[in-house]
Amino acid sequence: MTVEPFIRLSGVSKTYRRGRQQHLAISDATFDVMPGELVSLVGPSGCGKSTLLKILAGLHPHDGGEVRIGSSTHAFDPARDIGMVFQAPLLLKWRRILDNVLLPAELLGLPMAQAKSRARELLALVGLSGYEDKYPYELSGGMQQRAAIARSLVHDPKLVLMDEPFGALDALTREKMNLELLRIWKEAGKTIMFVTHGISEAVFLGSRVVVFTAGPARMADNFLIDLPHPRTLDLKTHEQFGVYTRRIYKLLGMD
Repeated sequence: MTVEPFIRLSGVSKTYRRGRQQHLAISDATFDVMPGELVSLVGPSGCGKSTLLKILAGLHPHDGGEVRIGSSTHAFDPARDIGMVFQAPLLLKWRRILDNVLLPAELLGLPMAQAKSRARELLALVGLSGYEDKYPYELSGGMQQRAAIARSLVHDPKLVLMDEPFGALDALTREKMNLELLRIWKEAGKTIMFVTHGISEAVFLGSRVVVFTAGPARMADNFLIDLPHPRTLDLKTHEQFGVYTRRIYKLLGMD
């Protein structure tokens, strides 16, 4: 039985207009994402990666090409079926952690008893059991970001969009969060699109990597990452890991 792509992008383009000026942000993005993949979008800052996430989220229209999410048998509702994680956790400082995680469920009008049960399960999944009644300022940056990941999953979305979620963290915390994300992805079974400008991070996390070049954003490559799971940090010394990273460096003119 052939598995249908969960996301299909075909010739997608996006142009921003500022007065009389036009800026082509994305040019001819074409690739598929299969159900349950963790796809890394990598490229230099300003190359249109975040714009592409906003198009997938329904926050920006695209100017050309076709975007299809979902399948012929399962309808897709962006408001209900997408979870988002940004570079900053964006937790509401006056709400306790459990209440922050519950916010999407409240906005969607989901049954609160079930939502609270799921929120507690997710906080356990991200290693925050016992922190439900804490306020954001009482948590470290990494812990706040884990709470943001739990919040993105509480309404059981089909797709999670992550826009450089670990970019503001220190190097050690970032590596720990990479490992945490892979564990959560495996346990939650979600399709994830992960934007980063870190080449090593893109290869370490991705089951697939899509490489964008700048000026305007053009999809330069799209390839599977054939590395074993569970992934550990010593995988970065693996010969094939180096092959993948050098491939991206070359595409970005950094070899």
